Amino acid sequence: MIAFVSGPVAALAPDSAVVEVGGIGIAVQCAPNTLSGLRMGQQARLATSLVVREDSLTLYGFTDDDERQTFELLQTASGVGPRLAQAMLAVHSPDALRRAVATADEKALIAVPGIGKRGAQKLLLELKDRLGAPLGTGPAIGSPVTTGWRDQLHAALIGLGYATREADEAVAAVTPQAEAAEGTPQVGQLLKAALQTLNRAR
Repeated sequence: MIAFVSGPVAALAPDSAVVEVGGIGIAVQCAPNTLSGLRMGQQARLATSLVVREDSLTLYGFTDDDERQTFELLQTASGVGPRLAQAMLAVHSPDALRRAVATADEKALIAVPGIGKRGAQKLLLELKDRLGAPLGTGPAIGSPVTTGWRDQLHAALIGLGYATREADEAVAAVTPQAEAAEGTPQVGQLLKAALQTLNRAR
């Protein structure tokens, strides 16, 4: 198993990064909050989890080992694949997820795209004895990782190589969409919308 990758960031996309390791570009699927901390050409170290399927090998990247371990534990619940597990970590920190499960907080799980009320109830039952107790760090229950979406979105756009002015304009363009969203805006969705506005402007 590939436990981590370390090297300069060779490329960035809305849902992935390429890290150069020993002259080889390793593509890593990452959540927006992870991507927002990466910069083209700068050194990066990502904890990773390799997901093996019949027709693919996909490497998922995380800011630290706690995120990676939580990602893997989430997939032990029925119906949770790597994409849903990554979406859960895009919305909540590992400790926020542990607290949500420990306190049976359905609303925190329903805040994740793709999880409804029944799904949340099922996950709370299945994950109760798997995630462990909260460590007491990170945001409070229900506080998304993506609080301060403007800063995260702006940083992600700069990391993708856009100029500060372009990033400013793109953030302004998607602000009405973000403010119209129920609950906390999803940075991943806003990043896609921002990239569309930038592509139209070019």
